[in-house]
Amino acid sequence: MTEIAFSSRPDGCRLAYASRAGAGPTIVFLPGYMSDMEGSKALALDTWAERTGRAMLRLDYSGCGMSDGAFTEGTLNIWRDDVLHLIDTLTEGPLVLVGSSMGGWLMLLVALARRERVRALIGIAAAPDFTAWGFGDAQKIELRAHGKLEEASEYSEDPYVTTLAFWESGEANRLLEREVALDCPVRLLHGQNDADVPWSISLRLAERLRSADVQVTLVKDGDHRLSRDADIALLIATAERLLETR
Repeated sequence: MTEIAFSSRPDGCRLAYASRAGAGPTIVFLPGYMSDMEGSKALALDTWAERTGRAMLRLDYSGCGMSDGAFTEGTLNIWRDDVLHLIDTLTEGPLVLVGSSMGGWLMLLVALARRERVRALIGIAAAPDFTAWGFGDAQKIELRAHGKLEEASEYSEDPYVTTLAFWESGEANRLLEREVALDCPVRLLHGQNDADVPWSISLRLAERLRSADVQVTLVKDGDHRLSRDADIALLIATAERLLETR
């Protein structure tokens, strides 16, 4: 594995990353909510990048993993700008963005901000607009009344925390109600046993994307994480096929 390093934002906050030199385009992995660059999918892609001589960047948003800051201070805008800072200062040339869950939302926002550099996208249970479809009325009332929402998480002993600031930033960055003006190839992988992000979201995203080169792969017995050996093999095969012509 590549060593962890840090890049300071203009405000001094240090963002953790692991960068691997190699042939381009640079693969950039964007983790999900309350996740980091040490997840199984990110590490598997990094191992594959090392074996095949590909450039890759893994990263932690501020307040996540080994980066500075408090998780509860993060918003979609802040984390998008963290990604933009790292790709602008650490990489050159074309990029392939791989986004998992919330990282799939950030993947789209980053691609819209750097259209000239992004050559392809791979979403894994991509969750754009989850502040719109993922919260019920009672949860929204609690968010507005208390400034945050805490719920049990099946992925961690720590509670799943959503702040009002994050929720509001999500509502301000909704994408699925209009055309998503991206023209690069897009591959969307989604498990049909996903209890967190309905697989219909990937179909809806495919409809909204302007690109004519969009493919959705549904894994009938796949869960939200898509981190089993077969799921990882599907992810790597998808990346290989995309990169053959990039």
